[in-house]
Amino acid sequence: MKHYEVEILDAKTKDKLCFLDKVEPNATIGEIKSMFHKSHPQWYPARQSIRLDPKGKSLKDEDVLQHLPVGTTATFYFRDLGAQISWVTVSTTHLQANISVIPQYGLTEPAGLGLLTSHFIFFQVFLTEYTGPLVIYLMFYFRVPFIYAPKYDFTTSKHWVVHLACMCHSFHYVKRLLETLFVHRFSHGTMPLRNIFKNCTYYWGFAAWMAYYINHPLYTPPIYGEQQIRLALIVFLFCQIGNFSIHVALRNLRPPGSKTRKIPYPTKNPFTWIFLLVSCPNYTYELGSWLGFTLMTQCLPVAFFTLVGFIQMTVWAKGKHRSYLKEFRDYPPLRSPILPFVL
Repeated sequence: MKHYEVEILDAKTKDKLCFLDKVEPNATIGEIKSMFHKSHPQWYPARQSIRLDPKGKSLKDEDVLQHLPVGTTATFYFRDLGAQISWVTVSTTHLQANISVIPQYGLTEPAGLGLLTSHFIFFQVFLTEYTGPLVIYLMFYFRVPFIYAPKYDFTTSKHWVVHLACMCHSFHYVKRLLETLFVHRFSHGTMPLRNIFKNCTYYWGFAAWMAYYINHPLYTPPIYGEQQIRLALIVFLFCQIGNFSIHVALRNLRPPGSKTRKIPYPTKNPFTWIFLLVSCPNYTYELGSWLGFTLMTQCLPVAFFTLVGFIQMTVWAKGKHRSYLKEFRDYPPLRSPILPFVL
């Protein structure tokens, strides 16, 4: 059996960082990352991007060396992805008891404790991005001191739509928390640490802005009254159920521990039939939920949040749609990224 020689160069400087001798032909990129980590402990596998070209796309961990377009002396390029954090973030209280084996970060010794702490890799769940908006909104809803004038501290709104909006907003983020814990299966075990600051600024900031006006003592209800509110509630709940249904359908496409990608198709659940026309109906339903919330509250900050979210989700949907078209030759041609027949 022939063996490979693997050299890993810095994608920016082209300096040689590592040379691996006698690498098995069936070695995966994930295994090569682990080998590279042994010589460069500061770059654990989740932090590495290994490429065939300095400006090319990252290779997948499951890619096999002998199936790649390389000779017996293979040259790869390394790029540091920066500090990574688990999608499900946790506190450090149980680190010492569980530090012995953490394969995805290449840590097999208690000495990894310092690395874990420095990169905020934790083990007991609390989802920062979604817990923040939930708590922040409730602070405005209960009118804790120093938000509005002192005479309004811990008072309640006289408008029932304000209480309904709080229930809907809380329901949305509790749903997100539970889905992250029990439904979603992420293709990547980590995300760049810098993203959590960006995402928290986005979610927390908009939650505070929306909550300030919706729960303000001078807030005025929607112009068309109960009819508008009830219609908005129906739209909101319909889209929340639809969003959840899509997430469950996508979960069922991917077996536990697998990164297998398949074409999503409608199931017996009617809320999934939108897959006939849209590649990313989870974003379609998410947009519908916030349109319903905008209609319910008739609040400009909510409308702006919906618009910004729609722009971002459109970018994500177009990217995933292109990925589907590239990966699957038999991908349904009638599907649009996020809005049927439009976008």
